[in-house]
Amino acid sequence: MPQKIILDCDPGHDDAIALMLALASPELEVLGITTVYGNVPLERTTHNALVVLEVLGKRVPVYPGAERPLVRDRISAEEVHGTSGLAGPLLPTPSQRPEALHAALFIVEQVEQHPGEVTLVPVGPLTNLALALRLKPQIAPKIRQIVLMGGSVDLGNWTPSAEFNILADPHAARIVFESGVPLTMMGLNLTHQAIAHPHWVARFQGLGNRAGAFAADLLAFFREHHQKRYGWDGAPIHDACTVAYLVRPGLFQTKRLHVAVETNEGLSFGRTVCDYWGVTGKTPNCQVGLRIDPEGFFELLLERIGSYP
Repeated sequence: MPQKIILDCDPGHDDAIALMLALASPELEVLGITTVYGNVPLERTTHNALVVLEVLGKRVPVYPGAERPLVRDRISAEEVHGTSGLAGPLLPTPSQRPEALHAALFIVEQVEQHPGEVTLVPVGPLTNLALALRLKPQIAPKIRQIVLMGGSVDLGNWTPSAEFNILADPHAARIVFESGVPLTMMGLNLTHQAIAHPHWVARFQGLGNRAGAFAADLLAFFREHHQKRYGWDGAPIHDACTVAYLVRPGLFQTKRLHVAVETNEGLSFGRTVCDYWGVTGKTPNCQVGLRIDPEGFFELLLERIGSYP
């Protein structure tokens, strides 16, 4: 039976690739897409989710959620993703409209309807999940698992300490990490191994379908920021690592660690503090991604994105 998932996202170039992989994978049943502010404001992330569905010729309900963090001021990443959030390709006008139900309420509804079956896959700020867990704390033991993109065992990308998704709402992230729900974290230490070098981009373009050309255009634009910031010849496909883990867990090496989120203002604000050596004596609360097989990851993406008409 396909695993039921809700993909919570803030599209975003790598979010778009994650959506493309999820919707082409028979191992998964996407119950809905929930959107959150993040890379760009909520109105645009919601629009972008609908744009990706239009490109793919898919219809999946899209539920807009939080438009700001729980406590801190909103940050955004237009400098990485462009003003639209999906700079690069020509974006079609979506024919589908977003749903009226708030994302957090949709999460609660689905978990209660399918206890023990729903996997939450957040690849943006964790505000929608935190709201759901605060609105209905009783859902926590009914969630199958949470597989998230965020944080890092080592370096940040938005500050020296913090990765963007966690820094965008550290208080929400703390709620999620302390929820008791089985967690898997795909952080920068892993996703920076999944870089779309030019030969991979050329293979996406060579798929000969609309989805492949769209992915190639996204990745070509996304490369520009990473070349300037890191000197890399490609961009990491952060968010698709979560979906790939659900589809092909053998591509990943993980380790159970205790992970805490720093919510005090200061140099480490938003850091995921990973107790790699077990020095705190605290019980591990998270499966943390350490290594990925990049070749296998990109071959999976090409196989699935190549399946679109």
